[in-house]
Amino acid sequence: MNPNQQTITRIADIISKGSSGVIAVPLNPTNDALAAATSLYLVLTKLGKTISLVSSSPIKSEISATDKFQTTFSTTGNNLVISFPYSDGAIDKVDYNIQGNFFNLIIAPRENSNKLNPSQVKYSYSGGKIDFIIVIDSPNLNTLGQIYTENQAQFQGKDLINVDRHLTNSFYGSVNLVNKSASSTSEIIFKIIQALNVEIDRDIASNIYAGLTAATNNFSSYSVNAETFEIAAGLLKLGAVKKSFNKPIVTSPSNLPRINQIKPPSFSQKPIGAVEQEPTKPDIQQPQDWLKPKIFQNSGGLV
Repeated sequence: MNPNQQTITRIADIISKGSSGVIAVPLNPTNDALAAATSLYLVLTKLGKTISLVSSSPIKSEISATDKFQTTFSTTGNNLVISFPYSDGAIDKVDYNIQGNFFNLIIAPRENSNKLNPSQVKYSYSGGKIDFIIVIDSPNLNTLGQIYTENQAQFQGKDLINVDRHLTNSFYGSVNLVNKSASSTSEIIFKIIQALNVEIDRDIASNIYAGLTAATNNFSSYSVNAETFEIAAGLLKLGAVKKSFNKPIVTSPSNLPRINQIKPPSFSQKPIGAVEQEPTKPDIQQPQDWLKPKIFQNSGGLV
């Protein structure tokens, strides 16, 4: 068994034993990274795992399941979270009471503030434990942005699975599946999915296929080999839909550091009038007979 296959088997074993986990992508993820992450997300939810897709910035993409990305580092637990739009000072007090079999949460707005719109209330769960973290397409943890920098303690003591193909990957995981010759990260994820023995449906096949085509520029990249085409053919047989996707739109949060703009170098330019007044260089005089054809003599000289 080759080292990569041993690592894939180990990853499949970690996932099988765990019940919940997080899949993280870097800032400004490529379509390949999104396709790889969402494909694995769809597979793990099929296995009954509690999985969160996380990114430091909200993502808009046409790839299936990208709407599941969240910007908080957590997994679904038993804690009910009630969320609604809020502005500073808009709430006067929060109370509760119990009437029969119903628990009533009472949110009183401050005087002259708008009352809460029920259509804007969202419900979710938090407080779940994290058994494993899978980091996709990230050469180091800092490329995850605030998902990592604000939750570094959460990364300690967990099975940290690093899946990547970057030449600069720092092998930061407790398990590192880094294949620098792979055509795409989606191709690496496909092999993990195979090891999990999960049926690949149309959405999963379409996502992986989208990752392959995006990373290889429609299979024209030097990294494409016979195995890449075999995987693509298999995905098409499974119902993969061939579709081109636009570059994902990433909304940067306001608390990310601003990058200083790089100013182009300045060049001193003379006024055109000054240039016109500059003395012209004399033309180089050519011999008068330089256009005449040259005739070779027997002695090897020219006439």
